[in-house]
Amino acid sequence: MTASEDFDLVIVGASFAGLTAARAAALRGLKVLVLEAKKDPGARIHTTGILVKEAAEERDVPDSLVRPVSMVRLYSPALRHVDLATRGYYFLTTDMPGLMRWLAAEAERAGAKIRCAAKVTRAHRMQERIELPEHGVTARFLLGADGARSTVAEIFGLGRNRRLLIGMEQEFAQVEGLDERFLHCFLDSRLAPGYIGWVAPAPKVIQVGLATDDRHRPDMAAFRRHLSRLFAFDEEHIVERRSGVIPCGGIVRPFADGNVMLVGDAAGMVSPLTAGGIQMAFRFGRRAGQLIADHLKRGGGLPQEVLARELPALMHKRAMRWLLERRPPNRIYDFLIGSWPMRRLAAGTFFHDRALPPSPLPRNAGKEREQ
Repeated sequence: MTASEDFDLVIVGASFAGLTAARAAALRGLKVLVLEAKKDPGARIHTTGILVKEAAEERDVPDSLVRPVSMVRLYSPALRHVDLATRGYYFLTTDMPGLMRWLAAEAERAGAKIRCAAKVTRAHRMQERIELPEHGVTARFLLGADGARSTVAEIFGLGRNRRLLIGMEQEFAQVEGLDERFLHCFLDSRLAPGYIGWVAPAPKVIQVGLATDDRHRPDMAAFRRHLSRLFAFDEEHIVERRSGVIPCGGIVRPFADGNVMLVGDAAGMVSPLTAGGIQMAFRFGRRAGQLIADHLKRGGGLPQEVLARELPALMHKRAMRWLLERRPPNRIYDFLIGSWPMRRLAAGTFFHDRALPPSPLPRNAGKEREQ
């Protein structure tokens, strides 16, 4: 029988959270292994990868992999819109494959090992260690960073994400008629029940996406037809298609048991309102790596107990998620677009700015492409 290779920490999933945790733990002296099911961390991306300003402040990334966008154009179902900006705020759209490969390289530079094409289907406790027999490794601690439908959570009976959004996206080499100064967001309870649609200028492509609650399947063809009054989409310019699920029910319980813990999407560490999880993946992925290292090397407390005290309650965003799931009539969106209450709500949602109202650019309800 072949002897197992021993690690302090094995992380399942080369995700934002997994790679950030790997780097932090390796820098603190742990022997770290990341197991990733895909052929490389940048393959088969399932997320748009927009970094809000707070995420960019959590983790510096190369300027060559991002594109700053400082304004949001918010559309009602009738395609009337209001332009919004808040002083000093920005979003970073990303070259997602390049960003994931860079994060993996940074983790390896810190000392972590990454094995790709290494899907995990089995694991069990062996005295005080975790054994992953199909990969011939054991770990003092196992961290599940393997997405919304986590295998680690299933194997060890941890909390599961029960409320999900279904997202679908197409990447275009170009989109005629698009003002690339803006992140374009679309409210529509018929086409995007439970969430929104978007058109985002990324560093190399234009991302066109739609997400719905899990009772509906995104209809990208209908969404693009709806937007044909604004933009011209050419099928020949599609360079990538993707889809995936996004947790929106808040932190799963329990997210840990003994020497097994979840982080990132696997733990439901995603805003219930915006479905944004990269900021929390960076923050709590790093904290997970630090706390596991402190526990194993320095006599620190159980990582999950410390982390639980740091996790946000997200009560306001959970309440807003409940409201979105009620599918407000489209006529309400059309009536409110551009109003002061809508701008205040948009400030809190897009810019995380509830103290000051956003600085709206002139409202424009009529500049549409002729059919």
